[in-house]
Amino acid sequence: MFTGIVEEVGTVRTVQRTGTSSFIEIQAKKVLEDVHLGDSIAVNGVCLTVTSFTSDSFRADVMNETLSRSSLGTLKNGSPVDLERAMAAGGRFGGHIVSGHIDGTGTITDIKKDGIAHWYTVSAPAEILRYIVEKGSIAIDGISLTVAKVTETSFSVSIIPHTAAETVLSYKKPGDIVNLENDIIGKYIEKLMQPAPTEKTESGITMEFLAKNGF
Repeated sequence: MFTGIVEEVGTVRTVQRTGTSSFIEIQAKKVLEDVHLGDSIAVNGVCLTVTSFTSDSFRADVMNETLSRSSLGTLKNGSPVDLERAMAAGGRFGGHIVSGHIDGTGTITDIKKDGIAHWYTVSAPAEILRYIVEKGSIAIDGISLTVAKVTETSFSVSIIPHTAAETVLSYKKPGDIVNLENDIIGKYIEKLMQPAPTEKTESGITMEFLAKNGF
């Protein structure tokens, strides 16, 4: 589990793609301070497993499912990426519950200045927008953000200078694709509100029963 509080911006060192899968090597510093094989690190909001590491980089395998449902397939050598280690049991919960299992992608359609902040507007498909509510939480490329506005086709967030400086948002421009993860609480509530399936039971009515009763 993650909190959506990005620890550092790493740099893609190598991306290798094959027919069935890929791997990515990322240069980093802070997230490697206590890294172990098998650890989870969120890369632009996508939970990846560390398969090897050095003093200044780590490598993770990326399956086709991940490539097709995220923006990781667009990364290339030199691309900046948001990085966050899985939350420690005794850590501060500064953002919101982020699983690292993204729901899909959106496209930045507009960036405009508002005083010291910047508004980012992101278009997204209906199946993602249905879970987004004003003043609720959304993870964009793994960054825990508060939704400032929602329309039928998009949503907007207001970014303070610190957030922009410490994440990949400062590199983004209109037209860029971003990973989106909805607040998981809404999805659980929707599931629990659905009627529970009922077991089929035998009615006890047979041809013999019908004949005996004049049918």
